[in-house]
Amino acid sequence: MLSDFLNGARAAVVVEDGAIAFDLAESKYSVSGEYHKCLLHLWSNERNFVRRVLDAEVKATTLRLQVQRMGQNHPTRLDICRDRDQRSPAARRAARVAYEPKLRRALERNFPEWTVVRLSTSVDLEHSFGPAYLRGWLRQGQRALAVVGVNDQETQSTVDGTLTCGILWLEVCRVAQRERRVVEGLAMVVPKGAVALTRQRMAHLHPTAAKWHLYEFDQGEDALVPVDTGDRGNMATRLVHSIDEGQARERFAESIARIRGILPQSEVVVLSPASVSFRRYGLEFAQARIAHDPRNFQSSEEIAFGVGPEERVLNAENETRFADLVRLAAAVRHQDGPKNHALWRMHPERWLESLVVRNIAALDGRLRPDSVYAQVPAFAAADRAMIDILAATRECRLAVIELKADEDIHLPLQGVDYWSRVAWHQSRGEFAQFGYFPGREISQQKPLLMLVAPALHVHPTTDTILRYLSPEIDWELLGIDERWREEIRVVFRKKPQRIPVRAA
Repeated sequence: MLSDFLNGARAAVVVEDGAIAFDLAESKYSVSGEYHKCLLHLWSNERNFVRRVLDAEVKATTLRLQVQRMGQNHPTRLDICRDRDQRSPAARRAARVAYEPKLRRALERNFPEWTVVRLSTSVDLEHSFGPAYLRGWLRQGQRALAVVGVNDQETQSTVDGTLTCGILWLEVCRVAQRERRVVEGLAMVVPKGAVALTRQRMAHLHPTAAKWHLYEFDQGEDALVPVDTGDRGNMATRLVHSIDEGQARERFAESIARIRGILPQSEVVVLSPASVSFRRYGLEFAQARIAHDPRNFQSSEEIAFGVGPEERVLNAENETRFADLVRLAAAVRHQDGPKNHALWRMHPERWLESLVVRNIAALDGRLRPDSVYAQVPAFAAADRAMIDILAATRECRLAVIELKADEDIHLPLQGVDYWSRVAWHQSRGEFAQFGYFPGREISQQKPLLMLVAPALHVHPTTDTILRYLSPEIDWELLGIDERWREEIRVVFRKKPQRIPVRAA
């Protein structure tokens, strides 16, 4: 039951003690029956645990498990949820309806000289507005402020997307009111304790394009607290040291030779000094790693295989199955492969990344082919960000490259997230210190930001959001040919015009 449910829930979340412990889109798992016990092993880059499963029951889109932690006698509950937001549609609507009068009262207290004109969560597909965001505006004579709020029952990813909605709503209000009044800025309202990412993003918006206001809202106390968006604060981000790929490849030479004996075209990607990944056009089908035996504290090399979150350790019993998987990946994962096959459709961004890394100059002739790093980890608090590609121009100016294979409304602000981290580490001289770009002196210019997506899959709102970014961000939007699996070819390129959006 456990294996069947997990096979059909590749993007599920694992909830323990009321909190999300693992996101299977970014984690791995294995299910085994050892010593007549059902064991569930879950791990990610941040944590690792094993639970003995005593009982299981499927409830709608959730698998409820009774589990036992190692060394403990009392069972606990573990939920594996296909949908990370477990509320019913009725509960979501109720939370959003209850939020509107609370926010209205708070706005009236904090803006006593302004009139709250309209607050709504109605769906507006034309302007890409969903029901999770409460939208409205404040009026004072010929002046107005756009308002966007999100309640504390929404998921973290919804809260993180609030600023995208806010910028678009500001633009809609300005267009609608341009003959009547000046919409001079935007008031953003986010739940208490969830302000960090939005504040960081707002610090990189155009300072004269609008008046930017950010508030934390404590719904229990009806308290609206202003947050200084000019204070970027301490990002508390840390960079991971660059890996000596030569040493890692030498350490895993036997595993590399073994897998390339089956599939000579395997991509070998060094993940850490103790693990390497084997891929076919970005699709990982195996890893070689150093495993530690807790019984005797000895280390040994092992190969684990599988696509998606489930994996198995390679042994004599499943070697034929492993070889079949590798050959299947080779047969399916190529530009002329069967487009309806799951392996062909999986991880398109990783596929695009693998092609860009091989031929970075296809994006821009300024980029050095010998100075390219893919999936660079940069941690900030509990968030583990992976910068798609970090490169350098021939003048050794850093370039942050954010890739999207499909339409994504959040592309610009996600790019800003990574750009801000790279700029912060650059200002501290940490790239050279941590072993990146050896033998080169990195330019003091702020990094380039390159946003790359198939030309017909650039979200229509992207231009609007880019116009509101700070002038300090030198961005470029690259639309590539839809047939990028055959050849990476830029079909259009946009740069900032450096013209104020609209004086506030």
